[in-house]
Amino acid sequence: MDPSVIEGEKSTEDASFSANGQGDVEAGEDQLHRGLQSYHLQFLAIGGTIGTGLFLGSGEALATAGPVGCLIAFIFVGTIVYSVMTSLGEMASFIPVAGSFTVYASRFVDRSLGFAMGWIYWFSWSVTFALELVAAGVIIQYWDASLNIGIFIAIFWVVFTALNFLPIRWFGAFEMWFSSIKVITIIGFIIFAICIDAGAGQNGYLGFHAWVEPGPFAESITTGDSGKFIGFWSVLVTAGFSYQGAELVGVGAGETHNPAKNVPKAIKWTFWGIVSLFVATIFFIGLLVPYDTPDLLIGTTDASASPLVIAANLAGVPVLPHIINAVLLTAVLSAANSNVYSGSRILVGLALERNAPAFLTRTNKYGTPYFAVGTTSAIGLLAFLNLSENGGEVFGWLLNITAIAGFITWSCINICHLRFMKALEARGISRNDLPYAAPLQPYLAWFGLFFCVLILLTNGFTVFIEWSTSDFFTAYVSLILFIVLFVGHKLIFRTKPVRAVDVDLDRDRVK
Repeated sequence: MDPSVIEGEKSTEDASFSANGQGDVEAGEDQLHRGLQSYHLQFLAIGGTIGTGLFLGSGEALATAGPVGCLIAFIFVGTIVYSVMTSLGEMASFIPVAGSFTVYASRFVDRSLGFAMGWIYWFSWSVTFALELVAAGVIIQYWDASLNIGIFIAIFWVVFTALNFLPIRWFGAFEMWFSSIKVITIIGFIIFAICIDAGAGQNGYLGFHAWVEPGPFAESITTGDSGKFIGFWSVLVTAGFSYQGAELVGVGAGETHNPAKNVPKAIKWTFWGIVSLFVATIFFIGLLVPYDTPDLLIGTTDASASPLVIAANLAGVPVLPHIINAVLLTAVLSAANSNVYSGSRILVGLALERNAPAFLTRTNKYGTPYFAVGTTSAIGLLAFLNLSENGGEVFGWLLNITAIAGFITWSCINICHLRFMKALEARGISRNDLPYAAPLQPYLAWFGLFFCVLILLTNGFTVFIEWSTSDFFTAYVSLILFIVLFVGHKLIFRTKPVRAVDVDLDRDRVK
């Protein structure tokens, strides 16, 4: 491979981008460098997506909706992700800029939307960074419960903060190898599941027995078809949380070599890779683990709660929990690495659109936005709140804010794409001339927007069946905060929606 490509040196095909929105991305030292390749973007997104949501959250999802209900939920949310990824791909390949969709929201729709969306998304990833640090400590306690979580929070915080100060090409390479472990694990589990289902385990041939007894759908809250539908709809949020991070491909567009070529390629491979791995895993978990298995709902955060481990135990393979626990550790650590990266680049995007202090765009000679990295990483120190009883309650509320931030972001991405297409039409630019044209538009964008908003509004519908004030705020606090940020910014700065004819399609555009 050409060293100049790996080093991220100047290319006539690279788009322009800098802290002031002008000039080549590599024209000076105080700018981001385009050192990422297509495969780096893919593994960055995989690192941020495949984590505790799939390895742990899928167990509770199976118990709530049953094997078929859970599978349908993940496939359905996968179609929403497809609408988001293709919409993002069209915009990011045309205007590859740091911060990606937060920048598009400000330029294409309304600066207040970019402000609210960007800060919610940044807070989501920075607090998730703290969550992953806590999860890493809990996972290690699986081997020795006497160890203090605080020790590992401190160690991993230092390690991943330092990693994010490395040159982007080194960071990309590290994340690629880290994420590979998770991909290999899932492929290994699929092979293992095929063997067990075919009769290699202690229970003999299983086939689709778990779909017959206890059944394909689980009932939730009430009985009958209503209970089955409630179980299915409840799992949509879990599936959405599991897929959250796929959009990180767009966040890295501003640091990608030859974005017109590499961003569309990365988005296509990332989507099909993540969805196929997720759907295959959920399918085989549903074959091997009956949804009424008590261990699915034990509520722990180590390997004992993973449906992959439960499947191994039911098959009589006792050594696997330790292997899965080690993989879980690499999964959360890889996700933590991605969290700091994505959060810092969102801050850069916010600063570029005057929605955050300008000093956050400053970079060192390696192209690392050190103020943005430091600010994002500092939020990870909230993980130490878990060392005190009252602090853990505060930390839990902070996590509630991040619960449905992914659906808010996906909704805004589709809104941005709809406005982007209107802007192209107003400027007389054909979508056929774009580096990448998303299929089935604008219908696919409207499809994704409709269901994202519907899930946002109904994700806490169970509290209206059995009222709980605490559960109500858990379900809707992030949506309420988003509205407060949007309305507050609009009232203070008196912003107006951007007319299609006035949308800036030239700054940072691929030349």
